[in-house]
Amino acid sequence: MPDDSAWYLYLLECTGDSIYTGITTDVARRFAEHVSGKGAKYTRSRKPIRVMGQLRFETKSEALKAEIEIKRMSSAQKRAFCAQLALPEPSQ
Repeated sequence: MPDDSAWYLYLLECTGDSIYTGITTDVARRFAEHVSGKGAKYTRSRKPIRVMGQLRFETKSEALKAEIEIKRMSSAQKRAFCAQLALPEPSQ
């Protein structure tokens, strides 16, 4: 169960090799909404395939600021960003 006080930035890989970026308090619920056609207008015409990555933020404001920054990136930059999210933490 997600932390009710947390906000998440998430990136979805969609058909047509496109990427959707959004924020939510529950990534799994929001992904299901996108898949069912009840999400954003963008994902109604470009069906979501998978969640590429997500980042947790303490406040909605922080998540919105990050969303703006990510939306300014190219598709290649977004993919590289998501690849970094998947890397394990370096061992000390």
